Amino acid sequence: MTITKSQSITIFFVVLQALTGCTSNIKTVEETKPNIIYILADDLGYGDLGCYGQINFETPNIDQLANDGMRFINHYSGSTVCAPSRSVLMTGLHTGHTFIRDNKEYIPEGQHALKAVAFTIAEMLKEAGYTTGAFGKWGLGFTGTEGDPNNQGFDEFFGYNCQRMAHRYYPSYLWHNDQKIYLPGNDWTRKVSYAPDVIQEKVLEFIEENKNSSFFLYYPNVIPHAELIVPEDEIFNQFKGKFEERPFKGGDSKESVRKASYGGELNISAYCPQEYPKATYAVMIRRLDNQVGELILKLKELGIYNNTLVIFTSDNGPHGEGGINPDDFNSNGELRGMKRDLYEGGIRVPMIACWPAKIKSGAESGHISAFWDILPTFAEMANIEVPENIDGISFLPTLLGEKNQKTHEHLYWEFHAMGGKQAVRKGNWKAVRLNCYDYSKTLVELYDLENDPGESTNIAQKYPEIASDMIKIMEAEHLYNEDFPFEKEK
Repeated sequence: MTITKSQSITIFFVVLQALTGCTSNIKTVEETKPNIIYILADDLGYGDLGCYGQINFETPNIDQLANDGMRFINHYSGSTVCAPSRSVLMTGLHTGHTFIRDNKEYIPEGQHALKAVAFTIAEMLKEAGYTTGAFGKWGLGFTGTEGDPNNQGFDEFFGYNCQRMAHRYYPSYLWHNDQKIYLPGNDWTRKVSYAPDVIQEKVLEFIEENKNSSFFLYYPNVIPHAELIVPEDEIFNQFKGKFEERPFKGGDSKESVRKASYGGELNISAYCPQEYPKATYAVMIRRLDNQVGELILKLKELGIYNNTLVIFTSDNGPHGEGGINPDDFNSNGELRGMKRDLYEGGIRVPMIACWPAKIKSGAESGHISAFWDILPTFAEMANIEVPENIDGISFLPTLLGEKNQKTHEHLYWEFHAMGGKQAVRKGNWKAVRLNCYDYSKTLVELYDLENDPGESTNIAQKYPEIASDMIKIMEAEHLYNEDFPFEKEK
């Protein structure tokens, strides 16, 4: 058995304690490392939180997290849809370099898997002595594949392995590592056990069980992704009738449901009908906010809040599915676009970082950062050597209020659906290229985010040299991937 450096240090202290008889004043390296909790909402827009301007419903717990920590106003997701955004987060590589660059589904369950050579945040922290857990939606490889969360550094996984199954909030089962855990009363048609509540219980258990050791908790919550459904409890009744509603008539056909009840195929992407989509969306976010409040309360009760970094963010911009539209609640704020766009509304996301022992309360940062910066940030704060050949830059100096923060020359995204898209942000300049698979239709747009944050005026013709420079960056940052080819049709 190979003993790591951190394990050797721990053994040294254990032996020292035994020789000296002193156990009360000596702490291991693992005990002094901060806990890390990363909460990832699903399809939550830049304007969906009170602390980012939402006025139609309240998010008091998340707002308090911002008051206790730092609010970022220029933070970006890894991609504009689920799987590639998570691949970027886990690997520290942007979508021109990371392993998964679009949603790629497999039947009957699972998505395209991270490769074994991928080095994830969880693997990095586990090697450094952290206990690692993932609870929620995975989407980076089915059970038993190279991308299985247990094969990518997580000691424990509980939730939806397949992001397609996460379209259902009352599934018949969830996964605990490689075992199906059937939820009482659910059969894809009956609605008894609300999966986000079940997952929340497991999150709190994980924190309780690891309160005496350094842990990394990755919490990819499924709220507020469609479908739009929530238990009809007291909070729901408070919002029911509050908004002018457009009932959503979608959902599975009776034949599809009948087949599913007999073990056949359920059209998992056909979202449920919803008479009160606006109220339901608001209540779902309130429920997410309550879950964050419960998590923070647990940390405080256990006395580990001050030594825990909690980050809250979203995987991409807001969706327009299941009966809701971003305009209903101004979910993307002043930004243009939504999920599946590379305009700001599709990729700029809220991010809050709270670490009471280190981060000044009530802080705001305009530092330009992205998901690929998370891995090196966690490495630096845990005193781990930052892996080579990644795209990220640690923003720990920003969190600590230091003046030596390094910055990106530019940020890059590519998206492989809807004709192919690319985007670059360089300073306050933003370029978006559409129809990348067809030269005859390719369009390049240029925006000045300082004066036009809503990307309303394309100034590519006014500044052709800048537009040309952005195209060169796009060409340089894309690395060919045989699983997700990005070759233009000639």
